[in-house]
Amino acid sequence: MASSVLEHDAPPGVPRLKGRGTPWRERFFRLSLWTSLAVGVIFLAGLLIYVVYEAWPRLDSRIWTNFPDIIDPTNAGAQSAIMGTIWVIAFTALYCLPTGILAAIYLEEYADPERWWNKLIEINIQNLAAVPSIVYGILGLGVISRGLGFGQTVLTASLTLSLLVLPIVIIASREAIRAVPQSIRQASLALGATQWQTIRLQVLPAAVPGMATGSILALSRAIGEAAPLLLLGGLTFITFNPTGVQSQFTVLPIQIFNWISQSRAEFVSLASAAIVILLVILLAMNSLAIWLRNRYARRW
Repeated sequence: MASSVLEHDAPPGVPRLKGRGTPWRERFFRLSLWTSLAVGVIFLAGLLIYVVYEAWPRLDSRIWTNFPDIIDPTNAGAQSAIMGTIWVIAFTALYCLPTGILAAIYLEEYADPERWWNKLIEINIQNLAAVPSIVYGILGLGVISRGLGFGQTVLTASLTLSLLVLPIVIIASREAIRAVPQSIRQASLALGATQWQTIRLQVLPAAVPGMATGSILALSRAIGEAAPLLLLGGLTFITFNPTGVQSQFTVLPIQIFNWISQSRAEFVSLASAAIVILLVILLAMNSLAIWLRNRYARRW
């Protein structure tokens, strides 16, 4: 009878038999999870501390006001790389966000899932999300840069990165739209609104937090890509800022790669300072995503 008596300290609604503790397999599994988490956090913290320590002598205004200089690294900066990153990511957002959101609206609200072409689109989106970034670089080099004749410019880099993150934007936007309860749509249609009015006035405002969060996280991935841009001619030494979509460019990941491959110790501090700048930009974008999610999230 003792084995059938419930413990007094059991959580509400969760019955637990007296005299029977947590199985050793479950304790071992939890310990493994905590150990894995601790190892990852410790290595990440150590890496961040090392980068900040190396970057500290160069974390001043020179890093964003001066241009690269391979002769005198003490006065070199990363202004052209910072501005190139801003140009490329801005046009990437301009190209991929409207396309991805409209594609998500079509697939969730209008597309018939039984049609073969809609099934083909679904499969391709899922597959493209897992394609390595270097493949998109080869595609951008062969089709956009050479095939369309855009050359090694900001436009080519933006279109290539747009293709890279477009599946992520579509998937995140679809999940956000799918999370809106069907009762909202049914109530709007019952009051006489058209399908487009229901989507524009009811569904999209409710899905904005999820779509904004997914879109910003997708752009955060694009801002750290170096492999496709190396194929597209992202130059490692540029002493001017882009002036348009037809300008040559460099970005922070490529500039960091160039500095870290130099033999002189001064370039290590420069590369570390550029890494800190890139991390600040990424953290700012991720913080914006978290703020938008918490500010506009709705609980149904």
